[in-house]
Order: sequence, then C-alpha cells, then structure tokens
Amino acid sequence: MKISTKGRYAVRMMLDLAVMEQDGPVRVKDIAKRQGISIKYMEQIITILSKAGFVRSTRGPQGGYRLSKAPEEYTVGMILRLTEGSLAPVACLDDEPNLCERQESCVTLKIWKELNDAINSVVDKYTLADLVEIYENMADHYVI
Repeated sequence: MKISTKGRYAVRMMLDLAVMEQDGPVRVKDIAKRQGISIKYMEQIITILSKAGFVRSTRGPQGGYRLSKAPEEYTVGMILRLTEGSLAPVACLDDEPNLCERQESCVTLKIWKELNDAINSVVDKYTLADLVEIYENMADHYVI
C-alpha cells in the first residue's frame, strides 16, 4: 500500500492549519508556499477537506481556512481515508462484513486482516494534536 501525494499533502495541510491556528485564518497560497506545493494542487485538496467539513473558510482580505474542530478530534487515519478511500491492503477487506466468496477458504486472509489492523491502529493512533506536539518539540521546526 502506498499513500498518494494527495493523502500526504492533505495531512501536511491539516497540520499546517493546526500549527498556524493561533494566527487566524490561513490562506492556501501561504500553505502552498510553506509546503513547497503548487497552489492549484493545494486548492484541489482544500476543496475535498472543505466539502467533508474538516475545514471552514472565511471570506475577505483577512480570510482563509481554519480547522472546523480541535486538532485532537482529527486522526491521521480520518484524513487519509477521506483523500485515499479505503486503506485496506486488499479489496476484500473494503466491505464490512467481508463479502468475498473465498473468505472461508482463503489461506492468506489472516495475513491481510492483520496487516489491515496494523495500518489502522497506527494511523488512528495519531491526532493532529500529536503531530503539532512532535513538530513543536523538533529543535529547528523542520518541514511539516
């Protein structure tokens, strides 16, 4: 499984908003500049985040985007699932319950379930607040 740039950039964008939240609404062009990502791509991602209610916008000269909820309320998994869809390593684990006709006789299903559980436990363990704390504890405030 590989996380696309859209998923990675969405996490970076949400983290940037969380880090900068005390400064008020953040403009997409400022995030794009800090992140070294094209404004057009960031606008596509902010649209996804906005439609899902993860961020809200403020219009006007002092406008921009803010998180809709506190950083503690967003997990990395939530953001990745929004932008990537299912994080399951195999298609048969996309549905709950598993609808695969071979599930009773699938020798490898146990491995795929264990891998799926491991992925979900990691991405759901970390919140934006955790990432902000990691960022703030870095000596030179490395790249988000």
